[in-house]
Amino acid sequence: MIDRLRRTLRVARWETARAGGGVDRRTLLAALALLLVVGGLVGGGLAAGVVGLDVDRDVYRVAVDDGSPYADAVESAPALTAVPVDGASLGTSADLIVRDVRGVPRDDGTIGGTAGGDSTVVGVVVSASDTEKGAAAAAEFREAVEAHNERLMADEANETAAFPIAVTLRYVSRTSGVDGGATLGGGGSTDGTAGDGATGGGGTSDGGTAGGDGSDSTGAVAAGGDGGDGDDGGLAVPSIGGGTFGAATVGSPGSISPPFPFVSLLLAFVFLVPMNFLIQAYGSSILDERTNRRGEPLLVTPLSPVEIVAGKTLPYVALAAAVTTLIALAVGGGPLSVVAVFPVALAFLGATFVGAMFARSFKELTFVTVGVSVLLTTYAFVPAIFTNVTPVALVSPLTLVVFDLQGEAVSAGDVLFATTPMSIGAGLLFALGLGVYREEDMFTQKPVGRKFLDALAVRLAPVGGDAHRGRGAGARGRLRALAPVALLTACAIPFVFVAELMAVALLFALPVTVSIPVLLVTIAFIEEVAKSVHLYAGFERGVFARTDRVAVAVGAASAVGFFLAEKATAVVQAVGLTELYVGRAAFGSVAGVGGLSVPVLVALAFAPLALHGVTTAVTAVGASRGRTRYVLTLALATLLHAAYNFAVVSVHG
Repeated sequence: MIDRLRRTLRVARWETARAGGGVDRRTLLAALALLLVVGGLVGGGLAAGVVGLDVDRDVYRVAVDDGSPYADAVESAPALTAVPVDGASLGTSADLIVRDVRGVPRDDGTIGGTAGGDSTVVGVVVSASDTEKGAAAAAEFREAVEAHNERLMADEANETAAFPIAVTLRYVSRTSGVDGGATLGGGGSTDGTAGDGATGGGGTSDGGTAGGDGSDSTGAVAAGGDGGDGDDGGLAVPSIGGGTFGAATVGSPGSISPPFPFVSLLLAFVFLVPMNFLIQAYGSSILDERTNRRGEPLLVTPLSPVEIVAGKTLPYVALAAAVTTLIALAVGGGPLSVVAVFPVALAFLGATFVGAMFARSFKELTFVTVGVSVLLTTYAFVPAIFTNVTPVALVSPLTLVVFDLQGEAVSAGDVLFATTPMSIGAGLLFALGLGVYREEDMFTQKPVGRKFLDALAVRLAPVGGDAHRGRGAGARGRLRALAPVALLTACAIPFVFVAELMAVALLFALPVTVSIPVLLVTIAFIEEVAKSVHLYAGFERGVFARTDRVAVAVGAASAVGFFLAEKATAVVQAVGLTELYVGRAAFGSVAGVGGLSVPVLVALAFAPLALHGVTTAVTAVGASRGRTRYVLTLALATLLHAAYNFAVVSVHG
């Protein structure tokens, strides 16, 4: 063991020296200089306020007086640009015009003319251009006023006066019960001092306001009253304040929204960015060994393929761990973030290793690495979007990163559920690539499909024919020959599990009438391919004799292996995934069986075995007769499997 570790580390040292010498110092210095220049420009711009993260900055022009109480609201909105009111024209120099209405209030409620210049601001008129942009500008102006109102009220020293209605929210999981404690309630003053008048559109009306029809006509004069600043006497302009953007748990009831971990998701995505560069270097190194037989000297050494691949991969694994740790420290993550991202890095490297072993050129390798990056990034990122919505988010390890950045506690079961599939899948990907890490596959220009079949067939033992009879025709010999079939099928379960979880994550938001039928067919197809593709490889490569008896035997072995390994999916119960309707459709074998009698439970437990035995035997017979028959029987098996799934969902819900 020590000697194998020493040899592996020696290969890792060679790979590190080789990879480090592939880039000259001049290129490194140029890249570092460019990074410093870009970082300095962006950092300086952010510090000076010249640049920011607002993609809709300065979109709409709003004509407003500098002394208007709405000037600050316009100034604080990135999408709004203030222009002078004098000479402003709708549709040309301004998309929105905000004018103060001045006059002398009369006893009968009307507004008279000025008396010697002594006038008071009694309202505001907002006019918007009769275009889609004008309507959008009006809506943006209304939101800016509401946000500014919230900020002003939040700055008030007397919080009770600013927010007389106290609302307390407590968010619970959709799948968990609510205890006796109150989750929504409040109390406070019954006066309307902070009512709709304070935040309801900035003192404008439907005629030309944010909520109006966007016509050129001016809006009605806004009324004063309780929404105004009581200290200003006759000032009728409503109080303006601000609100928090994004999730809010305090403030006016209209400003409170459910939390969405946008910032945490963005920071979690940062962990994936270095992986895309890392796999480019790793894939190029593996493919370079196959170019012009450069890797042949390593093959003739006493080193085994496992030691060679482990040594070549170790530097990249160490680099991924180091980069992940640095990013975790930079964004405020902890050990949980590193543990969560590490399986993702292994999956990136494992898939890239397989792609580099199958690719015939650097052009094909580029296509493979891009595909790997897109698929794994989608799998890791999309479910994490629903972190605060549904337990399906735990499909992705990035959900653990979001929890870590938010300071939430997670259980050991959650960690295992999120990381185990990708960890096992990464190991199996390396094992698949090792199947073609030999001279007859490494240095030949076989198509990707043929190499994939070679990688599967090399793990199988001969069944039937002269080769099998040479090993012994007894029952023990036949079982020993069929054992690799069952084992290879069982090893496909992590990939099946990941594919099914991804299907659930992508389809659970759709209407049930659409998602369930599509999911049932998708699940059936994924499982039938996993149970039969290596059988087709065995027949195509001559490992299995092309007889119906052998086809039924290997089909039965594959069905047993899949059935036994499938029971591991019961772990989904630990996180409540089967509480989702699509989760029960995908993992119905472990859901909806409570309260049933023992005979029924036994029948339900072994019904999938009968199903797998029939469908796999059908596809195995088709595979023994060639590719066309295999495709046709695979389609038939998928339909049979989908019908069974539909019956289970219909009976058990």
